[in-house]
Amino acid sequence: MKLKTTCCVFVCLVLLSFSQLLAQPLSKKTIFTHADTLRGSNGPGRNWWDVTKYDLHVKFNIKDSTISGWNEISFKTLKKGSLMQFDLQEPLLLDSIILSSNENKINESGYQTKTTRKYHRKVIEFKKNGNAYFFYNSNYATTQQLTIYYHGKPTIARRPPWDGGLIWSKDKSKSPWVSIACQGLGASVWYPCKDIQSDEPDSAEMHITIPDTLVCVGNGHLREQVKNDDGTATYDWAVVNPINNYCLIPYIGKYVHFGEIFKGEKGDLTMDYWVLDSNLEKAKKQFKDAPRMMKAFEYWFGPYPFYEDGYKLVDAPHLGMEHQSATAYGNGYINGYHGIDLSGSGWGLKWDFIIVHESGHEWFANNITSKDIADMWVHESFTNYSETLFTEYYYGKEAATAYVTGTRKKIANDIPIIGPYGVNKEGSGDMYYKGGNMLHTIRQVINNDSLFSQILRGLNKTFYHQTVTGKQVENYISAQSKIDFSKVFDQYLRTTQVPVLEYKQNGYTLQYRYTNSLPGFKMPLKINFKGQRWIKPTANWQTLRLYPEGDNQFYVDPNFYINTKKVD
Repeated sequence: MKLKTTCCVFVCLVLLSFSQLLAQPLSKKTIFTHADTLRGSNGPGRNWWDVTKYDLHVKFNIKDSTISGWNEISFKTLKKGSLMQFDLQEPLLLDSIILSSNENKINESGYQTKTTRKYHRKVIEFKKNGNAYFFYNSNYATTQQLTIYYHGKPTIARRPPWDGGLIWSKDKSKSPWVSIACQGLGASVWYPCKDIQSDEPDSAEMHITIPDTLVCVGNGHLREQVKNDDGTATYDWAVVNPINNYCLIPYIGKYVHFGEIFKGEKGDLTMDYWVLDSNLEKAKKQFKDAPRMMKAFEYWFGPYPFYEDGYKLVDAPHLGMEHQSATAYGNGYINGYHGIDLSGSGWGLKWDFIIVHESGHEWFANNITSKDIADMWVHESFTNYSETLFTEYYYGKEAATAYVTGTRKKIANDIPIIGPYGVNKEGSGDMYYKGGNMLHTIRQVINNDSLFSQILRGLNKTFYHQTVTGKQVENYISAQSKIDFSKVFDQYLRTTQVPVLEYKQNGYTLQYRYTNSLPGFKMPLKINFKGQRWIKPTANWQTLRLYPEGDNQFYVDPNFYINTKKVD
């Protein structure tokens, strides 16, 4: 009895943690402040300049849980402006700001040239407004650098990754194990930056100093490891592709490495695995799902978007996160979600949930990034559906259908999937399973899997390494499919109403209409009535009369996410 109780408690805790994962990264606040607007909007302190590179230097002082360092932000001006905003979250303290720029000269032919000599290098006075800092930049050079020095004891994550911040943990041997999870909360929880999703640096470097008894793993490739003369070592990691602020993350611990080369669509892809030394043998077995994932997702979505930076799985002191080219892994080296099939179909136990889901974000979240977190469905709905596509690739369509329809029991229909814009607020956690089922429904309406695959690959090619609005994605799908899905997106993303097909059946006569739907909603449906056929319901009653012979059992193809109701 005690064993059963323990198992029940474990299952409940896992399911609770997953429900909170759906709510991650932010709270369900409905009243917003000026600070929310500063954090979530592309305001006058942000909209005239574009980050080109972060060059981050940070020392991690593990004994007292503090950090110190600086970030050199290279940027270019998009238009004339003077007010600059960057973000650094309390209780971190800003020490100083230095602004410099490349001098522009006009040569004898009248053409502008650039020199590498810096000028106007000076300390800048600034004003603080909560977690936002402001100053006036009167220098109108096209290319400039902003170096921000800071230190302090950053926010500690109480329950990562759902409640973000710094993670000061220990492994089984009591050695330090440190990392960060900050999606939604923002990268400014540990380094100064322009903390908005719509502006990604085109490249980034991390120079992380730690005790020389530990190893630091970061995004991209390791360029240099230097052992200092004070018992520390500095690891230089660099990415050459655009990267989300919240994806730029170090992992610090007793790491060991193994890897392989994946023969992909763009050639050789390095796949590296950094795990705690105690997990090495388990990882060699469990991480076989990584090349399987890569093969399936390159089939559906196109080439892995970051060949130049490679792919990594890294042992993390939390469940997992889509840190670009360095995916955080914390699923306990077992299949499913901590050993549970979230679909209830059985198929979710055939593969490792974190490897598949978080890696799917390399295409949807890291390659294609929503400008505003309100459109986070672009990340989560497609990545949720990647689980179904992975299942289909290896186990067939029936398995995939069972998986995706099995997840519908987790849909809450509490608030719309799209959140309010400009205040750093996501919508409903339904962006996962309702969003995935919406895409599955759209696929049925397209009724051409080859075209559907082309659309998925086309999204990743058309919006390669870009930030987008949700509307851009919606319009692309409608344009490429030559089907107007605008009302379908409005219905499933912007309302909590699940369409209901009301029907009356009298022998060989079927009447039907949509209710609980938006005006103009007329999504086609595949039904069974005298055999399988398509109907085009609207809000008005329509009648279908067929010969009385044959099977008159009526039902809607379960691949469509709608409800049905028989009426008199």
